[in-house]
Amino acid sequence: MPVISPAELEARLRLHLLPELGPRRLRKLVSAFPDAASALSAPASAWRSLGLPPSCAEPRRSAEIRERASAALAWLEQPGRHLLCWDDPDYPALLAELPDAPPLLFIAGDPTLLERPQLAMVGSRRASRNGLDNAWAFSRSLASAGFVITSGLALGIDGAAHQGALDAGGKTVAVLGTGLERLYPQRHVALARQIVEGGGALVSELPLDCPPQASNFPRRNRIISGLSLGVLVVEASPSSGSLITARLAAEQGREVYAIPGSIHHPGARGCHQLIRQGAALVESVEDVLEALRGWQRVELSAEARPMPPQTDDPLLRELRAAPRSSEALALALELPLGRVLAQLTELEVEGQVACDNGLWAVASR
Repeated sequence: MPVISPAELEARLRLHLLPELGPRRLRKLVSAFPDAASALSAPASAWRSLGLPPSCAEPRRSAEIRERASAALAWLEQPGRHLLCWDDPDYPALLAELPDAPPLLFIAGDPTLLERPQLAMVGSRRASRNGLDNAWAFSRSLASAGFVITSGLALGIDGAAHQGALDAGGKTVAVLGTGLERLYPQRHVALARQIVEGGGALVSELPLDCPPQASNFPRRNRIISGLSLGVLVVEASPSSGSLITARLAAEQGREVYAIPGSIHHPGARGCHQLIRQGAALVESVEDVLEALRGWQRVELSAEARPMPPQTDDPLLRELRAAPRSSEALALALELPLGRVLAQLTELEVEGQVACDNGLWAVASR
């Protein structure tokens, strides 16, 4: 971060905390003055002349804004805590290309990861076992090939992608839709800690104490795609927020990849829609590496390749296509229901399959 005075840093934090002062308005405001401290102390009429609503300026001198800025300064004094501003030479170059790039980025962990080649992996929060398995395997392989895996710390595909990178000994970045002091979802607090301890990073443009708000999650998607060379959608319904990330990636000039699935699985329809719209169809990690040739720093070792599915068991083959009920499996395999149930029980004992709400699926790792 460039050397700035304590007063200037506090002014930036206070401006960042103001309601209705988003990235574009904040850039417009600061660009009209010599620095953030001058903008903060300028009369309200100067703000109005820039087309900013009165609601932006009114709370800037409040005790609450001062206290929250002081808390952010105290947070930054702790080890492993960082703030990147838009004029910092270490601000990620790809993200800086966006017209609405975040003016401030709070980072817990290693900020240098944001300049390394990244691949975003996103997908459904309610992913199938097969989708989770694919996300883990692709992430593990791509992390082993030298890519930083970037995702959103959400349940489902995001979590599996982060875990795959960690299991490979690779690096992963989680872009949050909350402040870094309000981790969400709670079920991934331990995962967030593993990401930082594993040399990764948690990133947010939001104030540290910002709680979960529905509008902030689509907003953070532009950062996920903006940091990355491309976005791989593993599994998604047509209404999934992952398609927002894919659309933003295409608008930003990033590559978009999608893994196809069974025509009978609702979670594959979003990926199929993306493929019809021009996304690259991905069947293996090599498909992604070929498209991004030259970015990976190491060869993909045999150990890092996704484990090929074992297709000798017809029942497992059916479940890899999509979760099924025992009755649907019996019909598809033309076997008696009792025999199918017996096989499912054996496979469940071995940990190869699991049943969730009446649907059988290949067990995730």
